[in-house]
Amino acid sequence: MAMKRSPIAAVCIHGAGGGGWEWALWQRVLATRGWSVLAPDLMPVAAGIAATRFADYAAQARAWCASIERPLVLMGASLGGLLALAIATQVKPAALVLINPMPPAGVGRDIATRDYPDVVPWARERSLARTRRAMLDADDAACLFALRRWRDESGAVLRTAAQGIQVETPDYPILVLAGERDDDVPIAASRVAARRLGAEFRIVPGASHVGPLLGRSAALSAAQVADWCNLVI
Repeated sequence: MAMKRSPIAAVCIHGAGGGGWEWALWQRVLATRGWSVLAPDLMPVAAGIAATRFADYAAQARAWCASIERPLVLMGASLGGLLALAIATQVKPAALVLINPMPPAGVGRDIATRDYPDVVPWARERSLARTRRAMLDADDAACLFALRRWRDESGAVLRTAAQGIQVETPDYPILVLAGERDDDVPIAASRVAARRLGAEFRIVPGASHVGPLLGRSAALSAAQVADWCNLVI
């Protein structure tokens, strides 16, 4: 008699300037598959967002994983993808899913050699027009949902991420999703990162940087990721 496999649990790490809300649609899709999904907000340190460092976020993400029963799928989008890579060898997930990830050291350094201020004012300077440009593959409801939730981000975190984080090559299945119309992380950088990590690489047609989570392709992307995980775990 075959043993019944334990339900899959996912820890999802959001991108810069966002929050766990970015994963809301994925949570609903994965829940229909019997998954449990944890997608908290990365929090600034007590001294404030300007004092928050990449290591502070990484420590939070490691703590989330420690509370999860196995099998664990670790997912990260954009900055969250790099954070997932940074902690993966420590938390030892059954599989790793990276969505338009900021690349590790040695890959695609053309994406973000920017001089970020100590506080990147994405909440303060948000507008519907900017949100629509960033979410060109999303409907009006999704744009308004995101507009109300963008937050400021730590420039120190983004500077560290842009300089590149050295990561070890994991020995478990990895899937990299790249939005076809991503203007923040070039698709070529995601392809190179996938090759160096020994990961499966897939393009999400027509998707922007946040499109796989918030655009019209989000539900399908989540379902395809769930199918992939069922095959490799």
